[in-house]
Amino acid sequence: VATGGPGAIFWMWLMALIGAASAFIESTLAQIYKIRGKEGEFRGGPAYYIQQGLGKRWLGIIFAWALILCFAFGFNGLQAFNMTSALEYYIPDYATNGTAVGVGIVLIVFTAFVIFGGAKRISIITSIIVPIMAIAYILIALWTTITNIGELPAVFATIFQSAFNFQSIAGGFAGSVVMLGIKRGLFSNEAGSGSAPCAAAAAECDDPVKMGFVQALGVLIDTVVICSCTAFLMLLVPQEITEGLAGMDLLQTALQYHLGGFGVVFIAATLALFSFSTFLGVLYYARGNVAYLCGDNWWSQTVYKLIALAMLVIGGMQAYTVVWDLGDVGIGLMTIFNMIALVPMAKEALAALNDYEKRKKLQ
Repeated sequence: VATGGPGAIFWMWLMALIGAASAFIESTLAQIYKIRGKEGEFRGGPAYYIQQGLGKRWLGIIFAWALILCFAFGFNGLQAFNMTSALEYYIPDYATNGTAVGVGIVLIVFTAFVIFGGAKRISIITSIIVPIMAIAYILIALWTTITNIGELPAVFATIFQSAFNFQSIAGGFAGSVVMLGIKRGLFSNEAGSGSAPCAAAAAECDDPVKMGFVQALGVLIDTVVICSCTAFLMLLVPQEITEGLAGMDLLQTALQYHLGGFGVVFIAATLALFSFSTFLGVLYYARGNVAYLCGDNWWSQTVYKLIALAMLVIGGMQAYTVVWDLGDVGIGLMTIFNMIALVPMAKEALAALNDYEKRKKLQ
């Protein structure tokens, strides 16, 4: 909203509808081609189905490196920045007085406790955090929207008018409202990028198609529901109050307008939980790809985890645009390499879907 305008929300919605289809394909393939690791857990994702389904290990290696670089540096750093920047509201000169480093060290301790405890500890912690924070956030957004229901038609009108503003669309496509909506939509739900299948492969499921359906639904919940909640919270605030603000400053100001001091505390706590669960998720994504490149051994996993933990401190101190740019480049490369595989392999996932539907009709 701050960078691409309200119209970017429409293009995020559109990307979610398209992304749900690609999410189904890639997650179904991840289940089909998953393997079992030394600890007994399942592991998989694009690198695995590229090698087994297409016989192109070289392409799997390129994808695995792109994912590791994206999540160890761009995405991990971005989440650290988002989480720690919430404290700037409370602490003057936060970035220069050493507090950023201190917060980063605290993050390292908590994150290390979880990720060095293995895949089961990651899944247990995220299964507790994610539902609580998501439900609380949605309820706050719904309450805010209902109490401002009379202004909602104007908000939708602003979104659609901005989305189809010819000058915004044509004026430098790379920075236009369309491109911003596409990039943020892809970044929010990761559909087609190849990261979510790494988690989908780890699930125990009696039919690959069921996991494809779950992942497709997850894309819609992530972008259409969660991101729309955030958009409405910001767009229901008078423009003169939020003008010139971006990132965490914009969201905290919006929540303060709606809920007073409680809103600022609530969004800081919620964002901390969102970011922490994201740390754990992306570290798990990369874990399987490190094993793909180096084998399922202790030294490679430990080196990767230490580098990722260091990025929690570094990311928290980087400029807002720097961490976004790193994330955009990384997830863009992943999507390109993953789509090279999905186009020829989609027919296999669709064949599994047809077989599933036939079996359901016979029941």
